Amino acid sequence: MVTLAPCVITGQDGDVSFAISSGNLALDFVGTLGERRDARTEHLHEGADVAAWLVEAGVLDAPPSTDGTTLGEAVALREALFVVVEHLLDEPDGTLPGSALDLVNAVAAVPPPEIALQTDRTLARSGSWRAGLSAVARDGLALVDLGDAELKWCADPTCTHPFLDRSRGHRRRWCEMAGCGDRAKAAAYRARRRARA
Repeated sequence: MVTLAPCVITGQDGDVSFAISSGNLALDFVGTLGERRDARTEHLHEGADVAAWLVEAGVLDAPPSTDGTTLGEAVALREALFVVVEHLLDEPDGTLPGSALDLVNAVAAVPPPEIALQTDRTLARSGSWRAGLSAVARDGLALVDLGDAELKWCADPTCTHPFLDRSRGHRRRWCEMAGCGDRAKAAAYRARRRARA
């Protein structure tokens, strides 16, 4: 698993914000479609965006070559992961949906990126975009055994970015403090000022 600070890349359609903050590659990949229940803010518009995400998430060191199938396969994986995550969160004791799980399992079966230790003690990660998506799918499969972490939805009612809460007492409420958390704090501050007035 890779945890990085939220980042912004510049894509064909302008600035694209990739939030890498959930503590799990699959959850961050699900977050590439934001506010999916209303505004549906899409961050993957072409294969190059998928390649850029894989680098920003720390899956690969360099953007892999993409082709005409990259975006479609990536979005299919993302949506299958969302269905699995939704069931894990909303029906914790229920069975997982077979068709979505079949797709995630199939992508996870692809060999993951190759990892090599360099003389400077850094790890080099290389592979195709399919290898990168395999790493994402494998992190999705790991969500059934979280240890001390807790899988949650962001507390922002418009946000549909799930995350792993590893905080003491599992008190974390936001997918990332820099976005949803700050907006909630600002709204609460404005409400207190109005109440005092």
